[in-house]
Amino acid sequence: MAAVAVLSSCSSSSEENTETLESTENAVAEVAEPAAPAKQEVTVELESNDMMKFNKTEIFVPAGSTVTLNLTHTGKMEKAVMGHNFVLLAKGTDIPAFVSTAIAAKENDYIPESDAIIAHTGLIGGGESTSVTFEAPAPGTYQFICSFPGHYGAMKGEFIVE
Repeated sequence: MAAVAVLSSCSSSSEENTETLESTENAVAEVAEPAAPAKQEVTVELESNDMMKFNKTEIFVPAGSTVTLNLTHTGKMEKAVMGHNFVLLAKGTDIPAFVSTAIAAKENDYIPESDAIIAHTGLIGGGESTSVTFEAPAPGTYQFICSFPGHYGAMKGEFIVE
């Protein structure tokens, strides 16, 4: 009888251990899934003026970040005369060829239909502001310009993704 009591307590203990092991494995599986890292958000302030200049010729952002670029025209001239925008172009874009197509896109703020455009703002005049939010492209150096006719020669810079 004592042997039966010992055996039945062993079998009961073995079932409890199996249940405990299963619940521990489930808890470990729930904990093992790492939380997704928070996406970094970056705000870039860029100014343009009546002298056809951006206040920055280099912009640095981290790879994979969400970028909000705020463009402010600090001049006084209206956009029909001295309009400015920000256009971020893909690597290897032939900028003179792109600008040639932009000239024909007046009705679209000098933004042509093009796969070369990563991001862009609308056209603004003196005292106005606009912004665009986009995902930073892969690490590397990209070109940004103002596509208003005649401006890209002076209004350009490098957008560097690190």
